[in-house]
Amino acid sequence: MKLLLAWLVFLFASNTQAFGWKESPKVGELFNDAEVNGTFVLYDVAAQQYLGHNEARAGVRFLPASTFKIPHTLIGLSVGAVGSVDEILPYKGPPQPFIKAWAKDMGLRDAISLSNVPIYQELARRIGLERMQEHVVRMDYGNKEVGTCVDSFWLAGPLKISALEQALFLAKLAQGTLPFPPEAQKSVREIALLEQGADWKLYGKTGWQNAPGQGVGWWVGWVEKNDHIYAFALNIDIQKDADAGKRVELGKASLEALGITQ
Repeated sequence: MKLLLAWLVFLFASNTQAFGWKESPKVGELFNDAEVNGTFVLYDVAAQQYLGHNEARAGVRFLPASTFKIPHTLIGLSVGAVGSVDEILPYKGPPQPFIKAWAKDMGLRDAISLSNVPIYQELARRIGLERMQEHVVRMDYGNKEVGTCVDSFWLAGPLKISALEQALFLAKLAQGTLPFPPEAQKSVREIALLEQGADWKLYGKTGWQNAPGQGVGWWVGWVEKNDHIYAFALNIDIQKDADAGKRVELGKASLEALGITQ
């Protein structure tokens, strides 16, 4: 166990040293004011530098929860499990799901917006365990472990990923440099778009491990601004329902504090 911990520390230190880490007092103050424990990572692609809050936590892996819908969509399109993000998949979840709007057939464009777990579980079953494992390894996603249950590994484990790894993965997707078909990457970027202005676009996806209970909450994505790409990943400990809303709120405030958005 001690050897394993030492190896993980070495890997994390090597990763941050390779790109550099700059702690932001402004972002740290935002987290303190919000009274949450968590981290925010911004990866400046052009400068090849990390900026943010809580460097130690940034290297800790957690369940990706619904942030996995981004790579999940990419895998589904790449292997032909769906023909497009608008192909309708059948709803096979419970009659009364956690979110009522989930309970109908829909395509991935709507399913990612609603974070529809049962629709993505159907996609996972179509992909199959062997192909899922192959492509999670191919994209170098987190610990690259999908285990034996194809429709729950991103919700219950064993798949885990750190905020640093999320940011690097998303930077590659934003640039279209992942080892996947360009059209598939383009489609994923299209449905991940949240907001845009005159010279910027904001892409992202939330996640909540163990929703609606206590767990780790995520908001990950990237900003394209003046031909620059800034990938980001936030995770916090969700102790109560009110904490869930702090994911995007705190993430947007952190982007503003770092001068990425105004």
